[in-house]
Order: sequence, then C-alpha cells, then structure tokens
Amino acid sequence: MLVERARAAGVMRIVTIGTGIDSCRAALAIADTNEGVYAALGIDPHQAGTSEADRIDELRELLAHPKAVAVGETGLDTVRRHATLGRQRRLMDAHLALADELGLPVVIHNREADEETARALEGFDRAVVLHCFSSPDLIPLAVERRYFVSFAGNATYPNAAALREAAAAIPRERILVETDSPYLAPQPLRGTTNEPAHVVHTIRALAEARGESAAELAAATHANASAAFALS
Repeated sequence: MLVERARAAGVMRIVTIGTGIDSCRAALAIADTNEGVYAALGIDPHQAGTSEADRIDELRELLAHPKAVAVGETGLDTVRRHATLGRQRRLMDAHLALADELGLPVVIHNREADEETARALEGFDRAVVLHCFSSPDLIPLAVERRYFVSFAGNATYPNAAALREAAAAIPRERILVETDSPYLAPQPLRGTTNEPAHVVHTIRALAEARGESAAELAAATHANASAAFALS
C-alpha cells in the first residue's frame, strides 16, 4: 500500500491534494482512513473557466473538516491556459479570501506567471506554500515575504541546476519537499509513477546542494511542514 511504503521509507506524514470538489471529497476520504494523512483542498486554476469555479461555498464546507490543513492548490498558469488569466485570478482571489477567513495557509500553483503571482499575493498575511517550485527569479521575494518554498522531484534532474541553486538559497526554516505525485518522479526513478516514498531521493539531492546531510534536511522539512500546516 502506498501509505505503508511511505512509512517504510521514513515518510510519516502526507498532505494529499484535492483539485476540485469531487477530488477534495476523495482526498478527505483518504485522510480519514489513514493516520498521518492530511488534505489541502482547492479548485485548481485549470478549472477557472468551468462551473467548478462557482463551488467556493462547497469548498468552504469541506475545509471545516479537521484533517483539512490548507487551501489550494490555487494560482496562475500561463503554460496550459485552460482559462484566461482574468478568470484564474478571480478564482485565486476567492481562495485567498477563504484562507484568510478560515485562518489557513494557501498552496500556490505558479507556472510562468511570476509577476502576476507576486501581485496577487501582495498583502496576504497567512502562510504561503509555493508548490512544486520552478521560479528561481522569485527567490528574493519568497525570502523577503517568508514564504515556504516546496521542491519536487524535478529538482533532481540533471538540467535542473537552477532549482538546486534556488534550494540552496532558501533559509532552512522555509524549505519543504514534495512529490507532486503521480508526476515528476525523482531522477533515480524517472519515468515511473511517483509516490510519497520517493521524496527521500529529492531530500538527498537538495541536501547535497545545500551542503547538509539528508538527515538534517529531513528534520528541517519535517519541522517546516509542522509550521506551515499546523501539524502536531
């Protein structure tokens, strides 16, 4: 079982993601039946041009669940562009308002929309997690605003030196790791279906880039996840 394999690898807590209302319900069902599994709930920007974007009230209800620990992922994407940036921004703003209302952190999706994302987050005072980070140019702003910066398996790829340099520049108390499962399996397993157990490979690669031991970085990211998502 996926959760058991994660525990065997030393991954004791997992935040799974809901990317639409039905997906959020499925994520909560998984969290409900597995100790150490939590959920971040949102309507992703690819659905900003659909009727799913009108279901914020339903999302608010789901976020009342005790295992819901964050709003999102939400944000802006100029690569896939399933919806206009205007519609994506409206949906993002609704998520930010919801996170502020409920006192929850927000998980941000940003693909080649650095300036627009920075503007959208200006003045937002809750914790921010920059998910599947791929924007080295945002590092100074992320450090200044004390965002959590989360790196996925693509940071281990041979052509991802800029991401590893970015990871080395993040303060220890602000770095996170993730899988973005089932995508972006780390280099030793590239081309396979990704899963939480595989995050140990990302830890090793980023620890090397930072001049730390894997154990040190694992302990730091564990503590940072506790802080970002208010996990016990």
